[in-house]
Amino acid sequence: MAGTDEDAVAAEDEALYVLTAVLLTPAKFPSVLGDDYPEACAALGLAPLADGYGLVLGQDGEGARWTVVVDDVSLVAVAIASWDCGMEYDLSPDDRTVVAALPGWPLAVAVAAPGVPAPHDPDPEVADRPALSPPDTTVWGPAQRRLGADEIALQWAQWREQIDDSKFPPARDSSEAAEGTKDAEGADGAEKPAPRGHSGVRRVLAEARTYVDTPPPLGRVRSSFAPGDARTLRADGPGWSLVARTDDIAFVLLDDEPGEVLPVGRGPELPGLLEALDKMAVRPI
Repeated sequence: MAGTDEDAVAAEDEALYVLTAVLLTPAKFPSVLGDDYPEACAALGLAPLADGYGLVLGQDGEGARWTVVVDDVSLVAVAIASWDCGMEYDLSPDDRTVVAALPGWPLAVAVAAPGVPAPHDPDPEVADRPALSPPDTTVWGPAQRRLGADEIALQWAQWREQIDDSKFPPARDSSEAAEGTKDAEGADGAEKPAPRGHSGVRRVLAEARTYVDTPPPLGRVRSSFAPGDARTLRADGPGWSLVARTDDIAFVLLDDEPGEVLPVGRGPELPGLLEALDKMAVRPI
């Protein structure tokens, strides 16, 4: 996703050369920022508005990094969809839609605006708050765990084909994990035995069940498109992430098991749990 060289919005009375944009809504937010929508908003010092925000990331004429927060979510969504299709789109939000101009970037951006100095944080005298910076994903932790879950959701078919269904024990309930784990970075390592009825997986599924009766913070459970009549489910909680297809298995990632992905067989209970989670999940409009 990237704007054209001419894309610019007003920020701190200077042109902002747009590099990319992302949505920050209950159904779609950068999960690297938090386990749920309010937590992601808090990372940027924003109130968790029901309709959400659009985040426009770019550089000013001096090359400084800025994140412009707008409340015109539809405009940003159209721009992202156009860029994803390889089309140019002049993302120029009206000044009246600008909620805040935050110094720095909350996410890593691999491109830079041409003709301006290299990306750098604004001068502290110009910014009225510390500059945003991307979460550290060089070591395993919540941010890296959530990014791993993002990758599984995005590349479901590739992850699913690595799992031999014959490796699943004859599950008595949905807490029975497969007898193998996979590296969260996607390496084709040899499967290794995992304890039957993995305690971490049991804890995750138990906590996920509580979401059905006691709704968690907005965005903890999200449902998105999947092929056929299925949905892709994403649920997060303290120290864990779960990715599943409503018609298939689930994968669990844990903060206390660095780099490991634990497959969970359907068994007699998982289908019902996934169906219940899908009914209460937030969906993109």
